[in-house]
Amino acid sequence: MAKGNKFTGGGVNQNKAAMLQRVQQMQADMERMQNEINEQTVEVTAGGGAVTVVMKGSHELVSVNLKPEIVDPDDIEMLEDLIVAAVNEANAKANALVEEGMAGITGGLNIPGLF
Repeated sequence: MAKGNKFTGGGVNQNKAAMLQRVQQMQADMERMQNEINEQTVEVTAGGGAVTVVMKGSHELVSVNLKPEIVDPDDIEMLEDLIVAAVNEANAKANALVEEGMAGITGGLNIPGLF
């Protein structure tokens, strides 16, 4: 009777070691990419440029700039809506930065919970 089979021996352990090494490299690449993305910024305008929002890839709001003519004490609601719209669009662009950066590392694989 032969000892072992095609599923035992050094080949399997070498494959596991190689896979582990690839996973560790991917984790390091993802961490590096996430750090880079966190520092990148996106800029969005709303209301024809009346409201400008700058947000980091980490979703940290960096600045909100309002043109003076948009500030109407009798229509605060419109200003609030423009700010919300600009922040939401900046948030979507920051998410896109993360997805694009990670897709380059994961080869486009959609790994649940990864980002």
